Order: sequence, then C-alpha cells, then structure tokens
Amino acid sequence: MVIPVHDVNPVRRTPWVTYALIAANVLVFLTMPGIAGSVAGSSRLAQLCHLQAFMDHYAAVPRELIHHQLPRLVPTGEVGVGPGGPGCVVGPPGYDKSPPLSVFTAMFLHGGWLHLLGNMLFLLIFGNNVEDRMGHIRFFLFYVVCGYAAGYGFALLNATSSDPLIGASGAIAGVLGAYLVLYPKARVWVLVPFLVFLPLRLPAWLVLGFWFGLQAVYSSGHGVSGAGTVAYAAHVVGFVAGMLLAWPLKPGTPPPPEPPGLLFGRRARPHYSW
Repeated sequence: MVIPVHDVNPVRRTPWVTYALIAANVLVFLTMPGIAGSVAGSSRLAQLCHLQAFMDHYAAVPRELIHHQLPRLVPTGEVGVGPGGPGCVVGPPGYDKSPPLSVFTAMFLHGGWLHLLGNMLFLLIFGNNVEDRMGHIRFFLFYVVCGYAAGYGFALLNATSSDPLIGASGAIAGVLGAYLVLYPKARVWVLVPFLVFLPLRLPAWLVLGFWFGLQAVYSSGHGVSGAGTVAYAAHVVGFVAGMLLAWPLKPGTPPPPEPPGLLFGRRARPHYSW
C-alpha cells in the first residue's frame, strides 16, 4: 500500500469547502461519546454502551436504508446487569430516525483515529484540486452525492445487514475518482514501505488506479478475511460515481505543470524525467 503525502498540482483559489469538511469531521469525532476514553486507553462498558447507542442513532444501517424498517429495540446507552452479567441495556428508541438522513450524518462519523486521519489525508491531498475545478458549491454537492451513492450502493449489496455504516470514505472515494478523470498525469508524492519508507513521485493514474484495484479486490472478499470490517464495496461505488460525475468536466481542464515520467527520491526534478 502506498501512502500519498502531497501532489504537484497547484490550485487557483483557496479550497474552503475541503478545509471545512476536514474541520467538521475532526470536530464531530472529538465530540463523539467515548473518544476521550479511547485516547486514555479506557474501554469501560459505560463508554462502549454510550457509543453504541450514538452509532445506532446517527449511523447508516443497510437494512434500514433498503427496507425502511427501524428496530423496535435499540441500545439506550445505559449499563445493566442481566442473567449473563453486565451489558448494554436495550429499549424502544427515544428518537425518530430518518434512514436517508442517516447517510449524511454517517459521513462525519469515524471509528478511530486511524480511520479519521487516513480519510482526512486523502481529502486534503486530492480534494483541493477537484474543488478548484468544480467550484465551492458544486464540489460540496458532488461530495454529498458521492457519499449517498456509496452508502446506498453498499446497502443494496448488503440489504440484510444491521451493522452500522460510518465514515467519509465513500464520499472521499468519489473525490479520488474525479481526480483520476481530471488530473490523471498529475504527479503525487507517495511513501512506499520497502524496508524503509521510500519516497516516490508517481502519476496520479498509477496511485489512484492501484488504490481502486485494491478496493475492488477486497470488496470481492479476496485478499482479506471476510472483507474485514471495512466497507470496500462503498469505496468502489463512490469512486465510480465520482468518475462519472466528473467526466463532463474533463474537456477544458488545464493539465498539471509536471512533465511525464516516474521520478524517484532526490532525482525528482523535471530535467531528470525519463
């Protein structure tokens, strides 16, 4: 897996929407129940029950999206003691949940620091140029549409699942798909783990194409055990949606300022291209 750290593709205007989305994701994450305890290494049952209740309220659940059937019993956030010992109390929901709206709220929820930071890194690197090309308002609408496409696409493939779906990955995958369409030849600095982290400057089509290929393989269940707990299918759907939505903008998109070729380490200068 390669880790992108920077792209050589300047923008003409400040990507305010990209910055606002990053700030919103970080702010929501810091205010989620149990985050303070997770930072301190605590996993107390009360925190877990509170977090589970929060997720069931605001996360997208495939079965709810497809069948529009809300559960009669949900975690209340309280801890109780039953025949099997301490556990989370369940009861009738004390709120009215809108499954379509939950797709939007789920885009700002993350399951941990690595989940959050990985998503925000990709959004920061690739979102600014896509926003620059689309404009602020269109980029925000594009981001939300890709997130909804990813959420409902995953739900259609997992219609009976009651596991919460969270994260901005689907929407950000749409940003990556758009970037691939608009700037396939842009150079991206990446770190490749090979004994040490080797810095390379590679074309965007190679970096993003490799990323998409991994998501497609993992979504089929190959390469990971049971596809893990990551919604790889949502990444695939979001990426394809982003490509399709960005395709009409491809004509007239100014090319990035980098020459062709793969450039490595300190040799990564224009006159060393080959």
